[in-house]
Amino acid sequence: MDRLPTPPGEGPEEPDSSAEPAYTATASIDEQGIVTEWSEGARRLLGHESSDIVGRPAVQLLADAPGDPARLIPSGAELWSGTVALRHREGHRLHRALIAHRWTSSGGTTKWFLVSAVPGSPRTDWEASLRDWAFAQSPCFLTVFDEDLRLVRANSAMERLLGLTEEEMRGLRLPEIAPDPVSDETERRMRLVLESGEPQYVAAFVRAAGAGGGPGNAWATELDPLRDPEGRVRAVCLTAHDMNALQGDRQRSLLPNEAAARIGTTLDSGRTAQELADAAVPRIADFAVVDLLEPAPRPDTASAGPAAGPVTVCRTAVRSAAGTGPRPRVGVGETTVYASPSPPTEALASGRGAVYATADPAVAQWLAQDPEAAWLGENGTHSVLVVPLRAGGTALGVALFSRDEGREPFQPEDLWLAEELATRAAVGINKARRHTREHTSTMTLQRSLLPHKLPDHPALEIASRYLPAGTEAGVGGDWFDVIPLSGARVALVVGDVVGHGMRAAATMGRLRTAVRTLADVDLPPDELLTHLDDLVIHLSADEGEREAGGEAAGGIGTTCLYVVYDPVSRRCTLARAGHPPPAVVSPDGSVYLLDVPAGPPLGLGGLPFETIDTELPEGSLLALYTDGLLQARDHDIDEALDSMFGALLRPAGTLDTVCDRVLTALLTHRPDDDVALLVARTRALHADRVAVWDLESDPSVVSDARRNTTDQLEAWGLEEASFVTELLVSELVTNAIRYGQPPVQLRLIHQDTILICEVSDSGSTAPRMRRARTFDEGGRGLLLVAQLAQRWGARPAPVGKTIWAEQSLTGVPELPIAAF
Repeated sequence: MDRLPTPPGEGPEEPDSSAEPAYTATASIDEQGIVTEWSEGARRLLGHESSDIVGRPAVQLLADAPGDPARLIPSGAELWSGTVALRHREGHRLHRALIAHRWTSSGGTTKWFLVSAVPGSPRTDWEASLRDWAFAQSPCFLTVFDEDLRLVRANSAMERLLGLTEEEMRGLRLPEIAPDPVSDETERRMRLVLESGEPQYVAAFVRAAGAGGGPGNAWATELDPLRDPEGRVRAVCLTAHDMNALQGDRQRSLLPNEAAARIGTTLDSGRTAQELADAAVPRIADFAVVDLLEPAPRPDTASAGPAAGPVTVCRTAVRSAAGTGPRPRVGVGETTVYASPSPPTEALASGRGAVYATADPAVAQWLAQDPEAAWLGENGTHSVLVVPLRAGGTALGVALFSRDEGREPFQPEDLWLAEELATRAAVGINKARRHTREHTSTMTLQRSLLPHKLPDHPALEIASRYLPAGTEAGVGGDWFDVIPLSGARVALVVGDVVGHGMRAAATMGRLRTAVRTLADVDLPPDELLTHLDDLVIHLSADEGEREAGGEAAGGIGTTCLYVVYDPVSRRCTLARAGHPPPAVVSPDGSVYLLDVPAGPPLGLGGLPFETIDTELPEGSLLALYTDGLLQARDHDIDEALDSMFGALLRPAGTLDTVCDRVLTALLTHRPDDDVALLVARTRALHADRVAVWDLESDPSVVSDARRNTTDQLEAWGLEEASFVTELLVSELVTNAIRYGQPPVQLRLIHQDTILICEVSDSGSTAPRMRRARTFDEGGRGLLLVAQLAQRWGARPAPVGKTIWAEQSLTGVPELPIAAF
């Protein structure tokens, strides 16, 4: 990709490639829009070699490229499809249908897998008839009835079953086609489908056409609504399966396999329990109850079952078949106690399910001991299934299923099916509880690594918010920090580690610690991000060694924004690594995004970061945030920015109110990604709090520097600090004249309870403190500075360096005799 892409809208259209054989083009890009994988099919499609395109922004491949590369990635979705205009390496445009899958590895790294089918020779004429052929030739028995419940379509299998052609049956109702009580019940269920829009199920014995007086077949019939594009139910599709024809494993696995897609769809144990009840009723039972042990066992603790004696459970799910009366005496969410012995406690203790008749002595004893089980004697209930919920050797609860009069009692195969469903549900419940526990642990780690309390810094008024993601992915690696720097300055940091879970939180903690360490040596923002980029590369390499053959999760693709504000000059220095730029609200009411060069995400290596300087008037509002704030699924990026600007502009008494307004304006639900928000209002140190003197490079000016310092402290009313400050000034100025290069400058800053003394020179040699030996005449200057000052250090400048020392004005330190 050495050449620049042709501007949008220019260049020829794609050439005709219909004579070529069909193939598939695939590629992967990370969440920052950087290409990470490039297939041979992609090379054939666009002409770019893998070595030329991997590591480059994917937005460069678009013929109509948006201004923001992030626009290439769909926001808040796991699957996206559409037609995209691409630019071939030779310059012509290609319009291709594209499917994008969001994929997260077990290590937490998220990427988008893109796939596009490139057709070859023209499609044959018969392809248009495939849908009709699929319906007509399906091995399932298919029939469609309109809103009047009259037949409009029937496939070949149904024609053979009923002994009539579709033409002969068209316009007739099911009881007219096959007079039988089962047809009457099926038609009643079809009417329920039209009225409720919910599917219905019918199980019965029916003789097939031509069977004469032979035995009937067991049919499992599903009735599903057919909707028009507006969502209105227009017809009912009847699908029937001959249960007698399903031999061996196929017969036993039909129901569990159908239910598998409906059980455990979320990481919510209550929802999974309800899905179990919904899957069982009315397919195998007329009523179902799911009770989970209270308190819930730890997911990683194996147990044979609860201890002997009564068992406390929480009623988590209930489901009744249509037309049956109310049964449960305990509502969902309430606790109950199972007496012992009873069928539920025996199932929990043994780990095996059982079939009971309500006349069974064990059930009779249970009814006599437990008033909560009185529903078993109502509505003609005659057969009960009790199945334990177990996963990983841990008992989680028990499921109860019952059948009423008019339906045959439970059989051994029903117990097998119920146990299969219960096992699937138990796995989902155990997984949900494990996820909840891991999520809680990750949240604890995340919050322990974030600042517990923001510093009350004289240069800025600060407020912050952090919201974890509300999706199943869990907590991510967003972080923020406020770091006091020398010279009354302060650094603001916001970052976003790719991925979710414990690893992302741990990586976030390591990066936050690294930023604090690098900030402590006063590196410029661009240099700090460069060092941080190297750290992410090393972390990724370590992860790769620990997970041979797996995807590294060391933080490649992490973004960061680093801001330094100086209240003396009111200048703001910024650099960012793939992170959204900050928003600024000026005191005059204007709001805008600072134009900070984007820079690559951390971990790519070899690409530079740029720093900009801008002056912010006193009282300016600065908002730093992670991209989760703007990527809500119910609005696009422009709407999100407008909402954020509006919230920032509204007058507010405190910055906490500003934070709350921003979140309220942008988030109508729990965010899909973590959100970190840091809002700061700038303050200024005016000239009456700063004193500056330019000094000659001559030892004789040291006494002048001490005298000027004393006079300035008297003007500030800080006479008590004069003695210590004179010593600091004397040592620092002497060192600058002796070891540094002219020009030399002395600056005093009075910042609330802190007095800062700074001496600058143009020399590049940094000072080094050493402990003088007994008979040395020198070498004690910096040791004295370190003992007199609360903090001291050196920071580089574009030319030269600055040595600074801070002392607290709340108490004057005693002069250390050991320094002489």
